[in-house]
Order: sequence, then structure tokens, then C-alpha cells
Amino acid sequence: MTQSTQKKPVVAIITMFFIFAMISFVTNMAAPFGNIWGFRYAWAGMAGNLMNFTAYLFMGIPAGNMLIKYGYKKTTLIALAVGAIGLGIQLLSSIVGDNVIVIGGENPTTLNLFIYLLGALVCGVCVCMLNTVVNPMLNLLGGGGNKGNQLIQTGGALNSLSGTLTPMFVGVLVGTLTKETTMASVAPLVWTGIVIFVLAFIIISFVKIQEPQANLSNVKYEHSPLAFRHCLLGVIAIFFYVGVEIGIPGELNAWISRENFEGAAAVAGSLAALYWLMMLIGRFLSSIISGKVSTRLQLLVASSVALILLLIAIFLPESITFKSPEIQALNIYSGEVPMKCLFLFLCGLCTSVMWGGIFNLATEGLGKYTAKASGLFMTMVVGGGIMPFIQDWIGRTVGYVSSYWLVFAMVAYIFYYALIGSKNVNKDIPVDIEEEMEEELV
Repeated sequence: MTQSTQKKPVVAIITMFFIFAMISFVTNMAAPFGNIWGFRYAWAGMAGNLMNFTAYLFMGIPAGNMLIKYGYKKTTLIALAVGAIGLGIQLLSSIVGDNVIVIGGENPTTLNLFIYLLGALVCGVCVCMLNTVVNPMLNLLGGGGNKGNQLIQTGGALNSLSGTLTPMFVGVLVGTLTKETTMASVAPLVWTGIVIFVLAFIIISFVKIQEPQANLSNVKYEHSPLAFRHCLLGVIAIFFYVGVEIGIPGELNAWISRENFEGAAAVAGSLAALYWLMMLIGRFLSSIISGKVSTRLQLLVASSVALILLLIAIFLPESITFKSPEIQALNIYSGEVPMKCLFLFLCGLCTSVMWGGIFNLATEGLGKYTAKASGLFMTMVVGGGIMPFIQDWIGRTVGYVSSYWLVFAMVAYIFYYALIGSKNVNKDIPVDIEEEMEEELV
């Protein structure tokens, strides 16, 4: 009996949805937390984000191997424990090492920054493992194809909801950035994350999760997933996509946080939150239509519209502004911000479907190679650290608006992948576990 004809285990699906939300909660702390450090050390604005995503570089393939050796549930539990430790280390940076100078000079760097960066790296290991679990499992539980993409997009909607709230909460807790602002200001949010991870560990320990692919440790792998052209090009697409997803709101947050009006950080956080809100809306709509509208068509439309929005944002005169909304209950003040910001956070509608779409297309037809491919995908998520770091350097040296040309180029590649690169031209490679076992018996 194939996965598509089996009754889908609801408990496993709901568990994966919850994990999807936790991934965004941890990941989206990095950019607004970076604004705190960036105010004290110019180079550190995206350093935490870089450390968070650098973890994917060396943890992606091992995480895929963990799926094969330990299964989905045990890998999830290990990841949650690591996440709680990572957040604890970040919390430690608010109370230890502020007076210990590690690097001297005109603007000496203190130990607490490096403690925070270590915590960001550990958290990156956590979300890498969680991502390695949740994407292939939802795709397999949905039976692959459009239905598999539908489950990924539904989980992605919860991911975006978490991503919407995180930068907004950080902005509210910080208010106006100064050189005196420290991690102690956001300690309540970090404590919340630690408690959630601990509770999730306890709950999942008692939840029975059906492994969608069993006994993979005994399967022979004659090829690498990269032998499939659509997987290879998809791995590159994921590298660029995560750079786009993180870079758009991250640089927007850094830009507006430095504007000269009261509560700029809170306004910047609310604008970044709007981007993630757009992703939430986009993923919710995609989860409704994905059963009928092909993944490839969704990715084509999304990438082409994103290119148009980015061009408008780049060329629109900065003198054209709008007044951001004021929410007194949350201490979010109003400020005049460039109209460009509107088109940038609207890109969230487009990026919302890209992760699930690329993953779904790139792993389609991989069969027994899916878990290994997921590990490779997680390795390339390091793009979410490298590309925004490069974009931030461009923003600080050339201009924040000019930095979005890098985003434009990455989206252009995703458009190419949807149009041409996503076609499976290697259907002659055996991928089915059952067929392989039958051939050995013969």
C-alpha cells in the first residue's frame, strides 16, 4: 500500500505543523536581535543571523543521516533539546561578559557578543535538524505532488504567523535603539522560547509519530540525490531563496531602525512583521489552492510578481513616503517611512510559496533518496546567512536600496528554476525501495 492511499496520521501532521512554527520563532529572532548588537558594533548587525545559518553548512548532511539512523521522532527530540540550550546561551549574554574585553581598539568588543553568537550558532543547529525533519515528512505524509506541497504550505502558514509576531515583539520590547540597549531588554522573549522548547520536548516524547519511511538504514544508495538534475538545481534555488526570505525583511529592519524618529526600532519591527504577515496570507491561500493548482505554476507566478515588486521598490523615489500606523497599546510610534517599504513587505506574498514549492519540485520522484536530499537542502540553507550578510555589507557601503539588486538576481534564478530547471529528466534512476528489494529476491 502506498503512502498516498494510506490514511494520513493526523497526530504526526499536527506535530510537524507545530515544529514549523518553532523554526520561524527561533530563526526570526536573529535579525532584530542583531539590530541591538549592530548599534554597538557596526559589523555585528547580521552576525547572529550569519551564525544561525552557518550551522546549516556543517549540520545539514549529518541531520539527513540522523533521519536515516534514528528516525523522525528522535531527531526532533534531539533538536528541541539543542534549541533550549541555544536560547539559554543567548540569554546568558545579557548577564555575563559585558565588562570583559576580547578585542581591543577604539570600539572594544566584549565577551557577551561572542556568547550571543555561540548561542545563535547552537540555535542554528536546532532549526537545521527541525527543518530536515518537517519538510520531507510533510511531503511524504501528503503523498508527494500537489497534496504534499499543500501540507508544506499549511505548515508554512503557521511558520509565517510565528515569524510575524517575533520581530514585532522584539521591536515593542526594545522601543528606540540606543548604545545602551542590551539583550536584557528582550529576555522575556528568550525565556518564552526556552519554555516552549521544553514543553514541546515533553509533549512530543509522548506522541506516537508514524515514520513515513522505515528501515532506510538498510537501503543501498547507488547514486547521490545530486544525480537528479532537478534536485541539483533545486539545491541552488534553496540557497538563493533563503537569502531572499531573510534578506528582504532583515535589511528593511536594519534600514528603518536607523531612521531619525522616535520609536524607529518599533516601527521597523512592525514593518518586518508585515512582511511575515504577507507570507502568512500567501501560505494560507496556497494551502487552499495547492490541491488543484500545480506547484510549478505557483512558483512561476510568485517569482515573476516578486521581480516586478522589487523593481518598483528600487526605482520609486525615496521622497515619496507614507505614515506608518501607530499602536499606542504596544508603544509603537508613527513615523514617515519611504513608500518603497510597502512594495518590499508585499514581496512576502510571493516568497510565501517559494520554500515549499522549491522543496516539493526538487524532491519529486526521489523516493528513497528523499531523506539524503533533505540533508543537502538543509546544508544550502546557509544561504540565509551568507547572502543577507553580503546584502547588509552592500547596504552599509553603497545604500540600503541598492542592496536589493542582489535580491532581484536571486529571485531571477528562482524564476528560471520554476520555468526550466524543475523538470525531472532522470526518471531512469531506480528510486523505489520495494522494487529494489524485489529485484534482490529475484
